[in-house]
Amino acid sequence: MTSLPIVGAAMTLDDVEIHRNWLLEKPRDLELQSFVEAEVLNGDWGPLAERARKLLDGHQGRLGIHGPFWGFVIASQDPDVRAVVSKRLLQALDVCANIGATQMVIHSPYTSWSYNNLDNNRGEREKIIEYTHQTLKEAVKRAEDIGLTMVIENIEDKDPHIRVGLADSFNSPAVAVSIDTGHAHYAHGYTGAPPVDYYVHAAGNRLQHVHLQDADGYADRHWSLGEGNIHWRAVFAALAKLSSNPRLIIEIKDKSKIPASAAYLASLGLAE
Repeated sequence: MTSLPIVGAAMTLDDVEIHRNWLLEKPRDLELQSFVEAEVLNGDWGPLAERARKLLDGHQGRLGIHGPFWGFVIASQDPDVRAVVSKRLLQALDVCANIGATQMVIHSPYTSWSYNNLDNNRGEREKIIEYTHQTLKEAVKRAEDIGLTMVIENIEDKDPHIRVGLADSFNSPAVAVSIDTGHAHYAHGYTGAPPVDYYVHAAGNRLQHVHLQDADGYADRHWSLGEGNIHWRAVFAALAKLSSNPRLIIEIKDKSKIPASAAYLASLGLAE
């Protein structure tokens, strides 16, 4: 990165209504979070998509969505569960095609438990990759067809490299890596994982998306940036070494503090 990166945010359509001026003042990337629920994806989401297109008229940044994740993992051993997950992801990709989204966040299958047990149970590493491929097979093909990339976000991942290997195993431009700073900080504080900037270094140019949230290393706080103790200078120093231009998405609980979070990074000379 030769100049300061421009941060975007994760918002619902209601949030976009409130922060539209902030969103449009620069080419800020947007992650819509209005298409996560199964009830939405199973229903008539057409009016929501139409609302999104109208609200984003004039938007100059890149558009993505957070994909569905409630109640499932992408590496289930149960073939019936995998079928439901595949269906849900394909539904979300239909939304992406409709609104012009080019990125969708999905959740990593790895847990802190698996970190200590992948080599305790023979073939476990290979099984997780195999089950994930079975789940995502149709979604990857659909994503390739519409020019979209699914980014795998760390949830409990203690090993910053393992998710990168999973993404690489698809050998597809439709699968890449996401980092959630608060999740990484939780793993660092609670399970002894490396600090957040190590996750950035591990992902390298496979990194195409970052959730920016502050935390204390104890829980998944999603605090406004500057309210926790993440070492932001180290994180952005690691990001500055990349050429992949990942989307930097502020994802905090109190959406009213999105502009303040961006201003905090600006005050540190890290982003705008």
